[in-house]
Amino acid sequence: MGTTGQLSAVPEPKYWHLRTVLLRAIDTEFSTGQILPNERELSARFGVARATLRQALDQLELEGRLVRRRGIGTLIAAPRVGVPVNRQEEGWPGAARTQAWRAVDCTTAPAARRLAAALGVPEGAPVHTVRRVRLVQGRTVASESLHVPAAVLPHLPGFRAESDRARSVLRQLERLEVDGESRSVELGVAEAEEAALLERPPGSPVLVMTTQYAAAGRLVALAVATYRADTCKLTFGGTGLVEVTPVGATPAPVGAAAS
Repeated sequence: MGTTGQLSAVPEPKYWHLRTVLLRAIDTEFSTGQILPNERELSARFGVARATLRQALDQLELEGRLVRRRGIGTLIAAPRVGVPVNRQEEGWPGAARTQAWRAVDCTTAPAARRLAAALGVPEGAPVHTVRRVRLVQGRTVASESLHVPAAVLPHLPGFRAESDRARSVLRQLERLEVDGESRSVELGVAEAEEAALLERPPGSPVLVMTTQYAAAGRLVALAVATYRADTCKLTFGGTGLVEVTPVGATPAPVGAAAS
């Protein structure tokens, strides 16, 4: 209780209060695509220093409420785009998703300890990793690392070009019959590689969706997709089931939750 009292005594930063005030103004006075007044006018209107105003504007841009355009100014951002992530919309990784996802590269490397544990394979076992980006209305909204133990695809032919290898991995996965699937979503920040693919600064807020796929009673693929939190929202469909697991609790086994 002492800790709670200490936290409640911490004053709200000026820029955060201004962010709340700006949000009310955005919702009541402006429409999508409209340009905000310049910093001098906004500073005078709200009676704050330019530095405080910039902090608030930076925060709202990070949240996807504002967009800055060089030579134009600061605009009201469009609402987040709904991105379907259920099996009916996306399908099993492979040909069914080639229009939504574009392969970036494909590598094969020994699994590090953490990845090996997630895939249920020995540390150092070879794993194929296909990196892809997802496009919605021509905009990049997600990057994905799809990890597949090499033992799952023992007859994968050799290719010189990474793009050919990626397509081969996806095609062979398409032939497997999925009998279990589990998904989890959590808030995260974009690391350097993901940020570059998403065209966002490192540290930008993202939604991280981890999907486990099982076939013939064993885990055959692990997909870690990083979605831009500023421009999209994940939709699971009318029949999609999302399991909520409290922090620290043991996740449900593969196949317990499907979407």
